[in-house]
Amino acid sequence: MNLVIGAFPYFVLPLILSLVLVPIAKKVGIGLGIYAEENQRTVHHGKMVRMGGLAIYVAFMVGMAIFVKADDTLNGILLGGMVVFFGGLLDDIFDLKPIIKLAFQIVAALIAIFMGQVYLSSINLPFGITINSVFISGFISFVWIVGITNAINLMDGLDGLSSGISLIVTCTIGILGFFMGRRDICIMSLILAGAILGFLKYNFHPASIFMGDCGALFLGYMIATISLLGFKTTAFITLGFPILILFIPISDTIIAIIRRKLKGQKISEADRSHLHHVLMYKLDLGHRNAVLILYLMTMLFGMSSIVTYFDKTVGIVMVIVLLFISEIFIEKTGMINPKFHPLLGLWRRIRGKTKEEDKH
Repeated sequence: MNLVIGAFPYFVLPLILSLVLVPIAKKVGIGLGIYAEENQRTVHHGKMVRMGGLAIYVAFMVGMAIFVKADDTLNGILLGGMVVFFGGLLDDIFDLKPIIKLAFQIVAALIAIFMGQVYLSSINLPFGITINSVFISGFISFVWIVGITNAINLMDGLDGLSSGISLIVTCTIGILGFFMGRRDICIMSLILAGAILGFLKYNFHPASIFMGDCGALFLGYMIATISLLGFKTTAFITLGFPILILFIPISDTIIAIIRRKLKGQKISEADRSHLHHVLMYKLDLGHRNAVLILYLMTMLFGMSSIVTYFDKTVGIVMVIVLLFISEIFIEKTGMINPKFHPLLGLWRRIRGKTKEEDKH
């Protein structure tokens, strides 16, 4: 109970601010004519304001200013967050070219790494192998920040999907931070979670506003840097923990890159083969059910990271089961390629059946 009471202000203030600011952001978006465009990737119809990220950003920044004492690390993270937010906002207004959007993300990542010193100090691999190279660890940290920033943005394809997954991920990171004794990680996660939940009220299906690139890119950047922040001075979580927590957006992004490369498409080219599209259209689960299933999967992977922290054996078993289920799903739905089915193909060969026979 004392824990809940102690966490209450960090979460509730940004929640209230976000609830109040979203309608204001919507009016601003209407006034400026900032609406989400309809293309082959989107599923919405009609005009929908994409300025909700403004409410998330302001609520989070106010919460940070009130509850967290600034230092060089925090200033680096927040300055980078401001850069990526305004880059996304400019894209929402003017539809920037992908390379220009990427430039904002690169600058934000470099600010976090060089000004905030937010990067992996070392990488511990199996069999006692440790990588202490500043160049390698810095490069991996850079790829992590830019990659997760884009992964969260790519998940922003259904009402409440990106914001809900970001909320679950942020809460999971905060819980691990608490168990690890990292008060700073826990507080930042609570503030961000409150800001997200206030927006989610308006964004869950049927949504009345979208967060836009300013919100999705900002959330991706903050999640990436907060998860890295724990590596700065202590063994917060191993590299595998944030990967597990973010498994859904990471896997969806990697699959999208492979799929588009195999089709000869540009990586930035939109399509309707993302995980949420498969659930909604190919499996005909509907908008809300597709989102809820992805929430559940994100929770399960988040739980597996927490379980692994307390019991590695049980956690690893849980991870293997989840990865097996995910692989079968990918093969069954042809998310990468209709011909990609190594496990199912192996199972058919063991049973002595062809693909056509297995359908019957």
